[in-house]
Amino acid sequence: MSKVSKIVLPTLLVSSLAGCELTSQPENPALVVAPIEEPRHAEPVISAPVEPTVVLPPTPQEVANLWQRIEMQFSLPQTDNKQITSQLNWYRKHPKYIERMSNRAEPYLFFIVQEIEKRGMPLEIALLPIVESAFDPFAYSHGAASGMWQIIGDTGKRFGLKNNWWYDGRRDVVASTYAALDYLQFLHKHFKGDWLHALAAYNSGEGRVGRAIKRNRKLGKATDFWSLKLPNETRDYVPKLLALAKLLKAPDEYGIAWPTLTNSIQVEQVVTGSQIDLALAAKLAGMKLRDLYQLNPGFNRWATPPNGDYKLLLPVENAAEFKVALKKTPKKDRLHWTRYQIKSGDTLGQIAQRHQTTSSIIRQINGFSGNNIRAGKFLLIPIASSNLSDYQLSADSRLAATQNKKQGQLKTTYIVKAGDNLWDIARKYKVSHRSIAKWNGMAPTDNLGLGKKLVIWQSTGSSNAGPRNKVLRTITYKVRNGDSIARIAQKFNLKIKDVVRWNSLNVKKYLQPGQRLKLQVDVTQIYS
Repeated sequence: MSKVSKIVLPTLLVSSLAGCELTSQPENPALVVAPIEEPRHAEPVISAPVEPTVVLPPTPQEVANLWQRIEMQFSLPQTDNKQITSQLNWYRKHPKYIERMSNRAEPYLFFIVQEIEKRGMPLEIALLPIVESAFDPFAYSHGAASGMWQIIGDTGKRFGLKNNWWYDGRRDVVASTYAALDYLQFLHKHFKGDWLHALAAYNSGEGRVGRAIKRNRKLGKATDFWSLKLPNETRDYVPKLLALAKLLKAPDEYGIAWPTLTNSIQVEQVVTGSQIDLALAAKLAGMKLRDLYQLNPGFNRWATPPNGDYKLLLPVENAAEFKVALKKTPKKDRLHWTRYQIKSGDTLGQIAQRHQTTSSIIRQINGFSGNNIRAGKFLLIPIASSNLSDYQLSADSRLAATQNKKQGQLKTTYIVKAGDNLWDIARKYKVSHRSIAKWNGMAPTDNLGLGKKLVIWQSTGSSNAGPRNKVLRTITYKVRNGDSIARIAQKFNLKIKDVVRWNSLNVKKYLQPGQRLKLQVDVTQIYS
């Protein structure tokens, strides 16, 4: 075999083997040739588009400042006119007013805002208590309107507010808010969705606004709020609210600073489950009695009412402590009691008045009906745990503070008699009947109860001192040895029956030295 054939032969052999399927391991692994793969092209990498980061602005409920939460949800139509400008100018001249009002609003405003939001009402309505009372829950106006929302008696009854000796729902923060918003929603529906008409009617009544609309319609005039002929007070009322909305929307423009109010709940309602002395309630809650009254201005007396599902409004941070302490306090220990022996000449009304309670409560507790009582028998009567003067914001204490506020040089106490009215009393003392009402924490239209004490302030001088210069003062007289009712009455030029009536005395019993008597004395006679 030639050299050439030796070389070609292996080559041909390899070529023929490469075309055959091999079923066994070749003797010479070096002769195995791997198949040549087609080159692969890499798949192109496509990146997903990068979404831009979107930062959503906070919702009204998420912002830190409660005033901002309100402003973000304004929906009443804004306008510019002389009436609104006039109100804006007043607020600009009195920047401290906004600060004082904000401080008063802070405990209540979050609750009010939440309730308005639930009802889908314009948030401008949250500013309405500023117009009505500057958020003063004890406010009482010349029109016999009471509370933060300035609700009159008839409207309060119409929308379910209770009003009795113990409690006035018009001043209850929660109850009055529900009633005010119910009334506004009724007015909104009554005036076919016109909020400005509804607001005007809240101030002066739906009848008056309705008649003004009919009058304009009959004359072919526009019937929007700005075109109606309404009382001056009402014509200023709506502009005041819209001016406040402008101030809150752009405070810097008007040079007004609204204090920041926390956008979170401040108070919580707690069911007491029974009548409770408010001084005890304050102690259980770890707070001052005055602060408790400030949150619960609907309570007139020293305790919560004896009947009804009444609740206490407490700061959130005090509510938990109060609940625990209340649970540990039996119902019988939530009031103080006294055992009173009925004296000859006593009446149930006198006993109730003396102990700052009502005849019905005494009857209920002691299990009898009617007003007949018998001398020598005993009555169980609930009494205040502290001195009545400690309950500084009770109705009696607030009235005393109003009457004692100096309004002139000469103070006269007048006892209302049968047939009296405010006009005649004012004419007798040559003062304004509205002034008498103001001095005595009442409205000029309020009824005068028989025996009611009125304070009248006058300038010095005999010409203004009333008929015969008679000036009555209430004094406390300490009984001395040898004193008798007749002798004391003669000394102060009084009638025996009056001394007996003022002090619920038994004429058959002797006075005791040291005993104290209340006397209505004409000071112009004893000091002249």
